[in-house]
Amino acid sequence: MSSQQRIGIQKPAGAEPLYGAGVWHFATYVDRYATDGYGEPRTILDAIELAGAVGDLSVLDLNWPFPPGGISTAQVKSALAEHGLRAMAITPEFYTGRFAKGGFTNPDPATRRQAIDLVAGAAEVGRELGVDYVKLWPGQDGYDYPFQADHSDLWDKSVGAVRELAQAFPDLKFAIEYKPREPRNRMVFSSMARTLLAVQDMGVDNVGVLLDFGHSLYGGETPAEAARMAIARDKLFAIDVNDNFRGWDDDMVVGSVHLLETFEFFFALHDAGWQGVWQLDQFPFREDPVEAARAGVRTMRAFHHALELLDRDELAAAQSEQDALRAQRIAKRALFRALAESESE
Repeated sequence: MSSQQRIGIQKPAGAEPLYGAGVWHFATYVDRYATDGYGEPRTILDAIELAGAVGDLSVLDLNWPFPPGGISTAQVKSALAEHGLRAMAITPEFYTGRFAKGGFTNPDPATRRQAIDLVAGAAEVGRELGVDYVKLWPGQDGYDYPFQADHSDLWDKSVGAVRELAQAFPDLKFAIEYKPREPRNRMVFSSMARTLLAVQDMGVDNVGVLLDFGHSLYGGETPAEAARMAIARDKLFAIDVNDNFRGWDDDMVVGSVHLLETFEFFFALHDAGWQGVWQLDQFPFREDPVEAARAGVRTMRAFHHALELLDRDELAAAQSEQDALRAQRIAKRALFRALAESESE
């Protein structure tokens, strides 16, 4: 049984995918220059309301503890229902300042235990919300300088912590979101290959990978190839999509820079029979968040239509000869037609 079947997101062949977003898409942001923030502060309830205004979103990935604090699970559940949304995932925030030296890899055993307990608390809330998976983004787990850490020790602590959580919650899925760097200069789960190797070392069935398209770009991967690697091992539990200039995790609107490469990514998913949620992970610092989400969904919908227009036999023939120009011409013909039709609607 595939991971997609296990988390209950099978859809009829040819059906339009479900679209989702990280709830942080609708938050306000700060950076190291505009420390006063971009826009007015919003609670998670405000963000859910904005997500509901998009009109095309079905599910959300939620941060936990619910920002800015003091908001109950019952309140979140009520807000989701009011705006016709469902919680697909929950993301525990064990990458904040108190975990500056690591969450799962912190040298202090007490702090490591706090990180594991925080994720366990998120998993309990996830059960109550009926999520498909708990997302793990251990952004502080890694190192910054040569000789700073014992690499085998970091690996063992990371693998052991996730294994412990997976065994404690066998009814839940855990999806590791890898990233090459930031906030640590080097993260433990930094690539698809390393993350798949870690999952193999864990020896549990309910841990897989979340492939963030922008992280894959940023890490020098080809996202379509990375997706195929995970799907071949039945470990692609989820995706986040966005775009960047490959030098940083810019979290720009889907398809705004690497249009053809993003289409190849969705082709790889579709060709392999992967049927999960197409989820936005965009950070519209200076754009209207609702319009940015609509733009992302509109582009993803065009990709879906382009997959229907794509001449698979002709493409397969071109790829069998590794004829790059012919293959790109076939892909562009379908993609540009679908994009033109989407803009005329």
